[in-house]
Amino acid sequence: MTSRLARARRIVIKIGSSLLVDGSDGRIHRAWLNALADDIAEARAAGQEVLIVTSGAIAVGRRHLGLPAGSLRLEESQAAAASGQIRLAHAYQEALGRHDIGAGQVLLTLDDTEGRRRYLNALSTLNTLLKLGAVPVVNENDTVATAEIRFGDNDRLAARVAMMTSADVLVLLSDIDGLYDSNPKLNPDARLIPEVKALTAEIEAMGGKALPGDSSGGMETKLMAARIATGAGCHMVITNGRAMHPLAALRDGAPCTWFLADANPRTARKRWIAGTLKPTGTLLVDAGAQRALAAGRSLLPAGVTAVQGLFERGDAVIVAGPDGGEIARGLCAYNNEDAGRIAGHKSDEIEQLLGYRGREELIHRDDLVMS
Repeated sequence: MTSRLARARRIVIKIGSSLLVDGSDGRIHRAWLNALADDIAEARAAGQEVLIVTSGAIAVGRRHLGLPAGSLRLEESQAAAASGQIRLAHAYQEALGRHDIGAGQVLLTLDDTEGRRRYLNALSTLNTLLKLGAVPVVNENDTVATAEIRFGDNDRLAARVAMMTSADVLVLLSDIDGLYDSNPKLNPDARLIPEVKALTAEIEAMGGKALPGDSSGGMETKLMAARIATGAGCHMVITNGRAMHPLAALRDGAPCTWFLADANPRTARKRWIAGTLKPTGTLLVDAGAQRALAAGRSLLPAGVTAVQGLFERGDAVIVAGPDGGEIARGLCAYNNEDAGRIAGHKSDEIEQLLGYRGREELIHRDDLVMS
């Protein structure tokens, strides 16, 4: 099972607050974080891309602001997050910098992963950081998020990030080995489930409700995260992250629970484009573009003869051949007005025509499904 981690091209790692921050004094566990950074450096040396979804900003910030123990008012939590996020980002920067790896902070809310335009902007930032060799460090934007636009737990945020970025594996580093058939804190005979192939009602019942004092959400939210991740073609694994070098421990066979996806991220994304999204426009293409698409290439502006309908950047559109019949569906990188301006032109003319430098493709091959 650990070979799934070794084969992954892109990995999202979610770090729980209890692993990263000492609950008694709000100090960051620097030695542990350095050991995790060593693991990340090893993964990158093997050609893997890594994203981090981190908790801990409020826990770190409340100490520095002198806030009392116990529950905080919303504005106090937001102030603690604002203070703690700076220290948290700096800690990641220092830990990864020991290996000459850059870090980029990305703060998200639920709206950023659901609203189409915000989603695309966030995804573009994450992909660009990875392309430039940096590790994105993602957290919920607690400084501005109110109850109705919050995830409330970073398990589901991590799953959304894995879905957005087409990650192959989501690793939840937690304070428990994985999913048990009953709560091991209440039942000493509880049995660890090493592999889950489907999220049945029986499996979901094992999650139960979080006990008082447990981290936000407990196993229940981890199973919600598993549903999001596996639905996007991403395997998910829960393992106890308390050991030094937790990724290395996982690769070496540490106790864990794997949740298996029935498709890879690319296949799952293609299913979503082909079967879920409603097209809002049509791009008519010439015979040369039709042949290029059939050969697995992207759709370039030069091959487009007409643009029909009203659509925004990232919306699904139909691609029609010279006879008007549908040949493909995909996500367009431009809205209908800009697509119309660049249709029939070479990609190196886009900046001159639009006044900004956009993508070379109207539809990238990863965002296109042949009909």
